[in-house]
Amino acid sequence: MKTTNHVSALASWAVLCIPAIPALAIDFAHDIVPLMKKHCGECHTGDARQGGFSMNTREDLLAGGDSGTPGFVEGDAVKSEIIARITSDDPDDRMPSEGDPLPPEAIALLKQWIDDKAPWEPGFAFQRTTWEPPLRLREVTLPPPEGGRINPVDRLVDFYWQKQGVPRPPRSDDRTFIRRVSLDLVGLLPTPERVEAFVADSAPDKRARLVRELLDDRFAYAEHWMTFWNDLLRNDYTGTGFITGGRRQITAWLHRALVHNKPFDRFVSELIAPTDESRGFMDGIVWRGTVNASQTVPIQFAQNVGQTFLGINLKCASCHDSFVDRWTLKQTYDLAAISSAAPLELHRCDKATGTQATPAWLFEELGEVDPAAPPSQRLEQLAALMTKPDNGWLSRNLVNRLWHRLIGRGLVHPVDSLRLPPWSEDLLDVLAADLVKAHWDVKHVLETICTSETYGAATPAVTGQPQGTGYVFRGPLPRRMTAEQFTDAVWQLTSTAPPKPDAEVLRFDPPAGTDAVQPVGAWIWSNDLAASPPGERLTFRKSFDLPAEAVHGVAVFAADNEATVFVNGKPATKSTDWTQPVMELVTSDLRKGANEIVVTAANGAAGGPAALCIELRVKTADGGTLTIATDGSWQWTTAQPDGRGAFKKGQEPTDWAPAVVVKTQSTWHAGMADFAAKLLYALAPDTLPMVRAVLVKGTALMAALGRPNRDQVVTSRPNDLTTLEAIQLANEQSLADEFSRGGAAILQAHGPTADAIVAWIYAAALGRKPTPEEAQAARDLLGETPSKDSVADCLWAIVMLPEFQLIR
Repeated sequence: MKTTNHVSALASWAVLCIPAIPALAIDFAHDIVPLMKKHCGECHTGDARQGGFSMNTREDLLAGGDSGTPGFVEGDAVKSEIIARITSDDPDDRMPSEGDPLPPEAIALLKQWIDDKAPWEPGFAFQRTTWEPPLRLREVTLPPPEGGRINPVDRLVDFYWQKQGVPRPPRSDDRTFIRRVSLDLVGLLPTPERVEAFVADSAPDKRARLVRELLDDRFAYAEHWMTFWNDLLRNDYTGTGFITGGRRQITAWLHRALVHNKPFDRFVSELIAPTDESRGFMDGIVWRGTVNASQTVPIQFAQNVGQTFLGINLKCASCHDSFVDRWTLKQTYDLAAISSAAPLELHRCDKATGTQATPAWLFEELGEVDPAAPPSQRLEQLAALMTKPDNGWLSRNLVNRLWHRLIGRGLVHPVDSLRLPPWSEDLLDVLAADLVKAHWDVKHVLETICTSETYGAATPAVTGQPQGTGYVFRGPLPRRMTAEQFTDAVWQLTSTAPPKPDAEVLRFDPPAGTDAVQPVGAWIWSNDLAASPPGERLTFRKSFDLPAEAVHGVAVFAADNEATVFVNGKPATKSTDWTQPVMELVTSDLRKGANEIVVTAANGAAGGPAALCIELRVKTADGGTLTIATDGSWQWTTAQPDGRGAFKKGQEPTDWAPAVVVKTQSTWHAGMADFAAKLLYALAPDTLPMVRAVLVKGTALMAALGRPNRDQVVTSRPNDLTTLEAIQLANEQSLADEFSRGGAAILQAHGPTADAIVAWIYAAALGRKPTPEEAQAARDLLGETPSKDSVADCLWAIVMLPEFQLIR
């Protein structure tokens, strides 16, 4: 099973698609909004609708006026009414109707904007909303339950539907529900066995029990919702800022917080007034070179706190008073100043104003930050103010995002515009108050929503977001799998998940009473003082026997200054910073019988002390355990091996000497706490859950499917299928390889007959049996004697179905 690489053809096509001189992208807030305000606002914004034509929103502009002609044709300025009007020579048609015509540069901007499909700032309207959520949550009296629907979500939604004249959607069937809620709460497909058991269960509370069962699966839950929080907290493993050390990940802290369901108020507090592990969010990215004043680290802090935790967009107000909201430049800088160690001067459109910011937050009614306090204390004060139960913005923002994730559209939409009216203010405040009353238990809110009949209703056949200002909620919407959900699902079906994650997280509960594993390895070198000339390079080795096959092997390793470890001729890991020990799973590199570890170590150009410390913990198939750690039994030589840690035959060194345990081990004491923490991985059970896509670095396919690079806060991923995604899904070599390996595994486990293979694929991928027509088409694809390639092709075809890729 191969994909064809039409490199030259694709290159030619790409060249044809690139304009010779690409135009600069239009900035809606800076280029279009001021232009429309100046030339069109008097007659066509606010309450003014000359000719029945309003420009308050994009929908109004597109709808046109009394003539019924749309204001513009998306992507085609030449055919657009407003371009015809502003370029007309007829005084009865020309706009503006009074005063001078638009200058040529303004006309050019509007033409380019329409040709670019008229991008519009989400939530922006020229007639600003007069609604703003009250700071404190409101007391809401729930309507009486109808038909036994006692969940507060159902009581409020039923009342809303009655007022709107909307019929209740039917209940989803059990197969649809279990697939939906499994993907929503733990991000994984339910197994065929679990689906059939759920369908066969006749208990009336089985849906509620299933929701609780999924939420109780702590590690699966955490490793699904990490995707949600990685996007919101700009957390990733590679990318901008990591090369220069100007960015830090918070993965270990975040994973642990989700596994243990850290209360949301503490979760927020530890990100705003951070521990060493969690400060990566607050610190943002230190960009290389000179950056715009609106992208400095303190301003990033203000933007990220506002967007992530309050649903407030301060990006526009980082350059000037916002065009799209009520927030001002000074409010943004004052919030930024809370985290800044140095005074902050306001910059308007990147120009210094001579005015200094005063540390303050956005809602002084709840209390103030002491501007004279040091930054660390100011951050603690901000965290306390932010997480007060009376701060309804924090709780509303979170439940709105959770509703959006589970239902397909926010109570307030878009989710970053919390000053827009929700379709149900009562439901928003009830869910927010429920979060606070439950001691900020996020799982409690998820359970409330997912056990409602509203969540469990059938979804419509159409996909996509309902547009326009007159939105009426009619029930949950079908949603696309995230890149991580799709990848995990493919790995589930094909058993091709990577053997280890890129993220160093503890994916199991250590045995009771085990807080840490004390290292037994010593720091060794060629002499007892670890004295080493600049650039010295040594090779160390240790031979050992395993009485049985290794079922779990973990190596923890640190070196000053740098070293590479080889296990049985394979590069295992590398260390370049002794304060950050490296943990590596080496199970697959070990074998029954004779084994050898080789380490090539080097001192830095500056010279000084040099040493290394390694500890290998191995569990074997006979139930035994073995520890191999650096000590005086290791050997060293000045000879250097090849790139596999081996010496050519006939060139093996003859000057191996015993390694020496160094006397100055306390020099490296700072890294040993982390060394001990990483040794906890040696206590893992013999089998661990499948490695999840969220724990590995992003791939080209994940990027095409919407996984962002997270240089910025991401609150909503694209909903529409793109040409790039279609190309990647049909041609991606890594995907082809996974299907090929999966085909062989499925054939062995569920073959050899075509009927058995088809039944399993449909049950595992879609949670149902194939129709007779589907079964016949699949049999035709598999052939009379299924092969691993025909099974792979069949699986690929089913994975490409919208039914597979949508959460309904």
